[in-house]
Amino acid sequence: MPEPRLLVSGAGIAGLAAALACGRADRPVRVIERAAAFGEVGAGIQIGPNVTRILHGWGLEQSLARLAAFPDRLQVRSAISGRELAAMPLGDAMRRRYGAPYATVHRADLHRLLLDAVDAQGGVQLDLDSALLDFEQSSDAGVTVTVAGGRQLQSDALLGADGLWSPVRRQLLDDGDPQPTGHLAYRALLRQSDLPAVMRSGQVTAWLGPQLHVVQYPVRGGEWLNLVVVVHGAPDWLRAANATPGQLANWNQHADRGQLLAALGTVALPLRALVEAVPAWRLWILCDRAPMSGPGEHGRGRVVLLGDAAHPMRPYLAQGAGMAIEDAQAIATALADRARPVEVALAEFARLRWPRNRRVQRRSRRNGQVFHASGPVRWGRDAALALLGARLLELPWLYGGAGAGLGSRVDGT
Repeated sequence: MPEPRLLVSGAGIAGLAAALACGRADRPVRVIERAAAFGEVGAGIQIGPNVTRILHGWGLEQSLARLAAFPDRLQVRSAISGRELAAMPLGDAMRRRYGAPYATVHRADLHRLLLDAVDAQGGVQLDLDSALLDFEQSSDAGVTVTVAGGRQLQSDALLGADGLWSPVRRQLLDDGDPQPTGHLAYRALLRQSDLPAVMRSGQVTAWLGPQLHVVQYPVRGGEWLNLVVVVHGAPDWLRAANATPGQLANWNQHADRGQLLAALGTVALPLRALVEAVPAWRLWILCDRAPMSGPGEHGRGRVVLLGDAAHPMRPYLAQGAGMAIEDAQAIATALADRARPVEVALAEFARLRWPRNRRVQRRSRRNGQVFHASGPVRWGRDAALALLGARLLELPWLYGGAGAGLGSRVDGT
């Protein structure tokens, strides 16, 4: 195999998606990953039609269907009263309108799906236990990357898909670390068969309350339930969460169940019963960056940033993994034309993608304010949901993919 000309740093969802998409465009790819092995760490994620459409275009429709769940409905309820505020059909309604389904999936399952697809496709070399230490780029010699152990790798371009705490971003942009948002996310996965029948669910439910919200939905074919509780931290929330600066990057910490139950306060009995039914929780201290301000935050020269390395998303629009997968398709489209210089292709990718990612980042932040509203704002939100229902919940600009900067069709035709 010739020396790969594209180097991807990071073998998470963003990195594997980029490797798969670029491999489909006949670009040899090498992926470096700091971890020595992959594990089952993770929780559920939601992927809208804008994302499943791309996965289907990559030939993964049947594989996704075997491991995901496909909820038939999205419901919004008051965390205080328990009453339904609004609902929107998913299932066949999404397929008819957008040509692809709305799916919910365990993050580890989606990662394995992409890893298997990369292995089956060929043309991609994966190096584990190979942390990026440094890189240098030049317009004529490409990018030279130094990895753990002192090895040096050459490539035409470096794709930094190494997450929120990206070493590639740190060297490329030197714009500081992500900052805590003040929100804590408690996460749990449990078998639906271990729950009373009344707590089992095949739909997406969002419970909205003052300074908190809860989301639940099925994964793994509906056999498991994913549950996330996001609460505003107290003034001493960092100390309460036993966090140190080094722990902020750890999104899978042990959680104090008692602190979570106390943070819930007075919520509807069905919601409290569901949360109390979970024996153990994991804690994620939410950190992020300001929304993108220009194409330069997607890359410079022969180095580009993808996924959370470029545009971390607050989890209030369920599009973190989705935007990473859109990035992957967009970068593959930009690089498909070999007659175009690499730096020109990467600049075009950045120009087309950053407005979409900024919009999703900003909408995610706004959703967090709406979800967690209190007082008159909460009453107005509830009234609007009751009046407009699905018209307020559905997002054609997002799910339809218009303005996504993806270029040609994802099936390559």
